[in-house]
Amino acid sequence: MKSNTEKFGKTPHQPSLWTRADALKVRADDPTTTQPLVSANFPVLSDEVFIWDTMPLRDIDGNITSVDGWSVIFTLTADRHPNDPQYLDQNGNYDITRDWNDRHGRAKMYYWFSRTGKNWELGGRVMAEGVSPTVREWAGTPILLNEQGEVDLYYTAVTPGATIVKVRGRVVTTEHGVSLVGFEKVKPLFEADGKMYQTEAQNAFWGFRDPWPFRDPNDGKLYMLFEGNVAGERGSHKVGDAEIGDVPPGYEDVGNSRFQTACVGIAVARDEDGDDWEMLPPLLTAVGVNDQTERPHFVFQDGKYYLFTISHTFTYADGVTGPDGVYGFVADSLFGPYVPLNGSGLVLGNPSSQPFQTYSHCVMPNGLVTSFIDSVPTDETGTQIRIGGTEAPTVGIKIKGQQTFVVAEYDYGYIPPMLDVTLK
Repeated sequence: MKSNTEKFGKTPHQPSLWTRADALKVRADDPTTTQPLVSANFPVLSDEVFIWDTMPLRDIDGNITSVDGWSVIFTLTADRHPNDPQYLDQNGNYDITRDWNDRHGRAKMYYWFSRTGKNWELGGRVMAEGVSPTVREWAGTPILLNEQGEVDLYYTAVTPGATIVKVRGRVVTTEHGVSLVGFEKVKPLFEADGKMYQTEAQNAFWGFRDPWPFRDPNDGKLYMLFEGNVAGERGSHKVGDAEIGDVPPGYEDVGNSRFQTACVGIAVARDEDGDDWEMLPPLLTAVGVNDQTERPHFVFQDGKYYLFTISHTFTYADGVTGPDGVYGFVADSLFGPYVPLNGSGLVLGNPSSQPFQTYSHCVMPNGLVTSFIDSVPTDETGTQIRIGGTEAPTVGIKIKGQQTFVVAEYDYGYIPPMLDVTLK
């Protein structure tokens, strides 16, 4: 198979590469790029449901938006089953870890609302049972469209297959809370094509999900980011000199890293309503480096494009590694070239003493970073853990050129609005 740099030929752009040399610069526990420790005494948003990926309501430019003074977030959510025999151990005790690990198979989209940007109140399901065309409702982006409260929810319909879809509804507010109405007709948008983006037939472990639409501040067109894998049969990818980068002697061996083929995909809308899309070659590829670049999103600042994505330790390729967390890249124009922030790409990783404490970070234009709590050790050995399934403390970062710095920590699930829309 052709290398990543040869594969796309004459296209609107050549994908930028996150190279093995870049990844070798990742350093865990650097205080400027490490999330503060999460206490094992964290509060839980709900005893009835787990939540993980958090999707704040925003406008098409990325600004976190409240409506009539109410902040709204969407979350991937699954019921907790403390009394289900399926999740009881041999002593009849609730096995919360097994319940938590099974959550993806029953993920549904819920919403929450708040007057304060924290202390969220559960609103309920976004879509009634049976509206979504597949079993699982996976992450995406809710966009407030106008002062009538219309919202386009872009998300991933999974099992069978994986399809980028959207559903339109409306936010309704009262003095006492928020409700969502509509959200009854799901429109499929596009799937992996097998030419630019890997399909399930090419790789049973493929990824194609996490739509994030935006309007380019320079050309004004409507685009969408998403997670994908570079097309081709699993194991057929070539990790060439370009993918390896400028490594020191002794680091030329790439092992089995051809199996790691993550990319950040992009599509452009053919219409203004976001109903008709054309997939373009990836903005960024990580062949030979990592197998997941989840929930990609932008922050537009100082005339630059700051591209953020999340990834895991376990999805790194042979010979390179990094913490679970958010990684970032910057370019002067939408189609690059992108270079890794902080030299390596690492922006905010978990500390090595609590490697699974948080995940699914979302960097907002105000520099605040939200995430969820996965699991936190409760003893010094790390053998005992407490499952989260709730909002993590918000972290503040400062973005300066090609560098980022951790500068603040806030309350659990603190997601303040950047602007408020009064409904008409």
